[in-house]
Amino acid sequence: MLVLPQDVRDAVCAHAREGYPHEVCGVLLGKMHGIAPSEKREATLALRAKNLNADRPHDRYTMDPADMNAADLTAREKGLEIVGFYHSHPDHPAIASRTDLENSSPWGGYSYPIVSVVKGDVAALRSWAREDDHWVEETLSGGETMATVRIPTPLRPLTKGQSEVSVRGGTVREVVASLGSSYSGMKERILDEQGEVRRFVNVFVNKDDIRGKEGLDTRVQDGDVISILPAIAGGSPTFQEWKKELSKEIPEVMARDVGQAREKGEDFVLLDVRTREEWDQGHPTGAIHLDKGYLEVKAEQTLPDKSKRIVCMCAGGTRSLFAAKALKTLGYEKVESLIKGFNGWKEAGLPFETPVKLSEAERRRYLRHLSIPEVGEQGQMKLLQAKVLCIGAGGLGCPAAIYLAAAGVGTIGIVDDDVVDESNLQRQILHTTDRLGQKKVESAKKALTDLNPGVKVVMHDTRLTASNVLDIFAGYDLIVDGSDNFPTRYLVNDACVKLKKPCVHGSIYRFEGQLTVFWPGKGPCYRCLYPAPPPPELAPSCAEAGVLGVLPGVIGVLEAIEAMKIIVGFGEPLVGKLVHYDALETTFRELKLRQDPKCAYCAPGVEFPGLVDYELFCSSQAAPPAAKEAPAHAGVHLKVTPRVAVGKTDGASGTCS
Repeated sequence: MLVLPQDVRDAVCAHAREGYPHEVCGVLLGKMHGIAPSEKREATLALRAKNLNADRPHDRYTMDPADMNAADLTAREKGLEIVGFYHSHPDHPAIASRTDLENSSPWGGYSYPIVSVVKGDVAALRSWAREDDHWVEETLSGGETMATVRIPTPLRPLTKGQSEVSVRGGTVREVVASLGSSYSGMKERILDEQGEVRRFVNVFVNKDDIRGKEGLDTRVQDGDVISILPAIAGGSPTFQEWKKELSKEIPEVMARDVGQAREKGEDFVLLDVRTREEWDQGHPTGAIHLDKGYLEVKAEQTLPDKSKRIVCMCAGGTRSLFAAKALKTLGYEKVESLIKGFNGWKEAGLPFETPVKLSEAERRRYLRHLSIPEVGEQGQMKLLQAKVLCIGAGGLGCPAAIYLAAAGVGTIGIVDDDVVDESNLQRQILHTTDRLGQKKVESAKKALTDLNPGVKVVMHDTRLTASNVLDIFAGYDLIVDGSDNFPTRYLVNDACVKLKKPCVHGSIYRFEGQLTVFWPGKGPCYRCLYPAPPPPELAPSCAEAGVLGVLPGVIGVLEAIEAMKIIVGFGEPLVGKLVHYDALETTFRELKLRQDPKCAYCAPGVEFPGLVDYELFCSSQAAPPAAKEAPAHAGVHLKVTPRVAVGKTDGASGTCS
């Protein structure tokens, strides 16, 4: 909360008016009681700051460091503190923008009041504060008061049916400006283009007509009631007439035409401006949601390209008109409104979806994901519904699984038939000393569910074999391979090719790691890279070769990121590319992989050869026989001796986890 006495408030507003049409900035001194937006900061003095870009007034305002030092010195001399920084928005709402957020990183914990100056006069003063990576509006008192505004019936559709609303403002002019910022279209219904009260509208403060006082500059006290009385008879404009007037400015389009444009591949944004509750009840497939109540605050972050076509949509086609008008005011060039809104969309038979809603507990847990446009609520729901199988609960499987669980992957399967050994604890972070001798799948399940009780962990206490691999893989969306031997590596690859499931591949050796994604139908498979395994002497085991304990963490976490990219659909998975990490040089190298056009397993048009005796295959270093798919009873127990490629390989050297 920022306490801004009238004299300080007047000084800030005077600076903003004098600087118009250019931006101004300054420092507020006073007493700091806390840095959270809800904690009080009292301003007692406003100091103006010079603009280093004064000769280039259209550039971003850059505060002179000398003024900052002078403000700090003045504060010390007077026993005060810096409590905030103010600046003006010429011909723009008093709303903190994304640019303000990016340029205010040193100002966390301070108040950030903004003065909106329209045509040389102060329209509004609002204060903001940083909270992590976004803005929150803070209470402004001491100069700007809270008034109750009674909304007449013709204007209530703009306030979603509310007959009374509470807004801030020290004068009637500021109250009207704040009203317009909160409810798009309201200010235009009260004031004309010159910023004066329309002739068919009367405004009262309590029982007094402002025309008999100071007009729009009439002071407003806490608790005052402001009544807006438009003429409602004798041919005066009604809400429908105002809407009709707005329709002349904003193009309106039919849902059918929008659907056809989509089918033709036209690149545009379908913006749903309804409330979150309405969105959750159903919305067009592929639409972007931005509640109209937050439109001005979040528009630039959500819609960075102001030249792109935007079709606004609400429930019935009214709110979208006002949303389109607001976007046009913010500089968006091609804005339209959807006739009949979502109702018209459904009537046209166009695709829509009803999302599963996150619980409040899930919203709190995954809040940082919800703030990322590339993830958001839709992406988080995909994670919660995803099923990922981790091959092994070892060096790679542990960090991959723990970050997938933290991210909210709904079902995580773990395949491992080993027990926790003391030598594992140097790198296998899911296991602890008190669980030595326990099954790794049990130890992993405890660690993952302790971290995130909402995750379902499925234990597969078994070795993968030709007889069980297809049944196990069938229940998962993708595979994260953290295995440590060649027979399992080839078996995982072939099963993924057979079932057309993506496989995130990681491997490590001493100080080096490799990462790629094998996705059947989109790129090469493991056999395209390594048709045959290396001889045993070139593929030592972990016990023989060793591995830096933290190295699996790097590659395992990268495996988790690739899995999330596939699930949510953001970024570009490492299909057809291999990343090589060298811990000694701290370098990442990206290499291109090619699909073998003659690969016996993934080449286009080839018949799947079947699952083979991989232990014999790896031991003999022979090409895989063209076997028929193994029947359910023909499983091969994949027990491998330490001398037989107990590690993953890059072709020239073995790797292990």
